[in-house]
Amino acid sequence: MQVILKKDVQNIGEVGDLVNVKDGYARNYLIPNSLAEIATAGALAQRERNIQRIKAKAEKLHQEALAAKEEIEKVEKISLSAKAGESGKLFGAITTKKLAEELLAKTGMEIDKKTIILDSPINHIGNFVMTIKLSSKVKAQLNVEVTASETIKEVYEEPSEDQQQA
Repeated sequence: MQVILKKDVQNIGEVGDLVNVKDGYARNYLIPNSLAEIATAGALAQRERNIQRIKAKAEKLHQEALAAKEEIEKVEKISLSAKAGESGKLFGAITTKKLAEELLAKTGMEIDKKTIILDSPINHIGNFVMTIKLSSKVKAQLNVEVTASETIKEVYEEPSEDQQQA
C-alpha cells in the first residue's frame, strides 16, 4: 500500500515521502496514529502543492537541531553525585528525567527525557555517555560523571541457623 508520511517515521521515511508499506502496518499503526495517509489522487496533488513548504519546515527544524547540538556539546560533561555503597553501586539509579533536569539547569534548554538514550543504566559510580536524539538526523553526545555524595557502609549479615532452616 502506498502512503504519504505526515511525520518522520524511523526506518520508513521523512515527512512528505511517498512510501510502500504493508497494508496491516498502514491500517493498524501509521494511519490511526496520524503518521501517514493513503496515497489517493487528491492526497498526491496536495502533496505536490505542499512539498516546498514541508521541505522548508524540515530544513528549519534541522538547523534548529544543529544549533541545539552545538549548545549541548559546549557543556562537555555533566557531573552528578548520589548516595553509593562501598562497592560503588548507587542506591537507585540516575534517570533520564534527572539528566534532562540537569541539562535544563546547565543550558537552559528543555530536553524531553524520551529523547535521551543511555547505553546502559547509570547505577554505579563512573563515567557514562548519553546520546540525545534532537531530530531523526541529529544526535548530540554528552559525558556524564557520577560520583558518590555519601558512601554508606554495606552491611551483609550471614543468615542465622534458624533462618537457614526456614
